[in-house]
Amino acid sequence: MASLSVKPGQRFTLPDWQNNCHLISADANHQRSTSHQIRQEARALRNDTGNQAKWDECESRTRLKDRITSVDRWREALAKCLTDIDLEIDALTKVKEAAEDALQAKNLCLDVAIECLMFRESRRDIDVVRDPVEEELHREVKTIERTKKELQQRVDDAFKQLCLLKEARQQLNCDHRHKVEALDLDRQCLSFNTTSGNISFKVNPTRIPDGTTALRQWEQNSQFNKDRAEAEMKASIELRGTIMLTIAQTNNELDAQRVATEFALRKRIRDMEGALSELRWQEKNTLEEIAEMEEDIRQLEEDLRKRTLDLKVAHTRLETRTYRPHIELCRDQAQYGLTGEAQQLEAAIRALQQKRTESQDALDGLYRQLHRIQTDIGYKTNSLQLDNKCMDTRRKLVIPVEKFDPEVDAVNRTRN
Repeated sequence: MASLSVKPGQRFTLPDWQNNCHLISADANHQRSTSHQIRQEARALRNDTGNQAKWDECESRTRLKDRITSVDRWREALAKCLTDIDLEIDALTKVKEAAEDALQAKNLCLDVAIECLMFRESRRDIDVVRDPVEEELHREVKTIERTKKELQQRVDDAFKQLCLLKEARQQLNCDHRHKVEALDLDRQCLSFNTTSGNISFKVNPTRIPDGTTALRQWEQNSQFNKDRAEAEMKASIELRGTIMLTIAQTNNELDAQRVATEFALRKRIRDMEGALSELRWQEKNTLEEIAEMEEDIRQLEEDLRKRTLDLKVAHTRLETRTYRPHIELCRDQAQYGLTGEAQQLEAAIRALQQKRTESQDALDGLYRQLHRIQTDIGYKTNSLQLDNKCMDTRRKLVIPVEKFDPEVDAVNRTRN
């Protein structure tokens, strides 16, 4: 009979087989139970984190909106305060100029009174008497000097107040500009969402930057700037009233005879024209010297470029000759010549660079001097224009009083 082939290997019993099936089934049930629990926990976690993220994002948007509203409210208040302080600066500047004009007008009255006193000093013998006219002239001089001192004090007060106003305006403007920038950034933050293209992870985003201030300090700073500006404007308004009252009082006190002596003014105009001619001549010569110096600097730079190229050639030749083989690598006359040439070129380049630096310094000095000359020309041109205006204004002094209808100053309510 043919024998049956038996598969070699370990033989398990039927209970082992059953136990294995039960074990696999139990493990599968356990794994499914664990997986189900994890899935339920994951779903709960997803719901919790999603809801928390949406709530947090909603709260952040609300806080950003509230912050934008608060900053924008302060921005509007500061903008209005800026407009008011600009108007007040213009008003105080005009009043200050009016006070300066009134102060300048007193010089003519003083000149006339002193000139009259000098004329009266030419009296001889018994006519040299202290009569009521001389007493009135001395009283007029004292009154003019007193009113000039009062006006000068008002001008100084106005100048100091203008400085304070401009300082307060600068702080307001800086605060307003910072709030505009902060509004732009907060509005940009408010526009971000998960689909924005410019979102990314940042390094340590929760850090507290240097210079961070507290909210209370931020509010106090803006309130301080606003309160200071309002206080300076209030002081400016009071000062304007005081200045206008002083001008009106001095004009009423000094309703004196106005006689022109235009000799000094004409001489001043001639001197100014001579100074302008001298300055324009200096400007012309300085411009010519600047042109020549610029051309020389260009030539120096061109020579420096050529010497640099020559030095490159010498260096290249020296470097190339270092590759001569064996005994050929000797210090021959060509080597000495190239070395000397390189040294001479380096010295020449240093000298050219030094001279270019000196030339550039001289050119800068020429430009500074030209700026100074042109600035002085502008100043003197402006002064000459003002003096010419004074000459045109003083022509009214030669018109007879009965034919001259004085115009009324709308600001001071007085006659000019």
